[in-house]
Amino acid sequence: MAEHEYSARVVWTGNRGQGTASYRAYDRTWNVETPGKPVIHCSNDPLLGGDPTLHNPEDMLIAALSACHMLWYLHLASDARIAVQAYHDDPLAVGETDRSGASRFLRATLRPRITVPQGTDLRRADAIHHEIHKTCFIARSVNFPVDYAAEYTVA
Repeated sequence: MAEHEYSARVVWTGNRGQGTASYRAYDRTWNVETPGKPVIHCSNDPLLGGDPTLHNPEDMLIAALSACHMLWYLHLASDARIAVQAYHDDPLAVGETDRSGASRFLRATLRPRITVPQGTDLRRADAIHHEIHKTCFIARSVNFPVDYAAEYTVA
């Protein structure tokens, strides 16, 4: 097995001048400043008082899961000679918070909308989704179930 390294720089931007002197003295904001890439401005979950206009860790996890699935889908579709013309996903994740305040994801559903040409074997196109969990880095790393509810448009 070959190991791979991934890195990012996360920089807290929420110091209002007092640092973490008290719980309400600071903002839960940060930037992802990976060298050579655009900065991503982030906040915590809006349920915890975060800025709903900024990405939060939960957004980024479900987006990473969806993107990894999409990239593998496109690869496997190409191998199967299925010419995907368009793909977008509106994934939905469900989480829970217990009495202590600890949270976790319970499940996610990927809901890709895929456009394929006339004559495409839609059963084969759909079956690809169930192969991806064997190879997708993110899907193989999460500890909650991931379901698929794909819809196809034939154009």
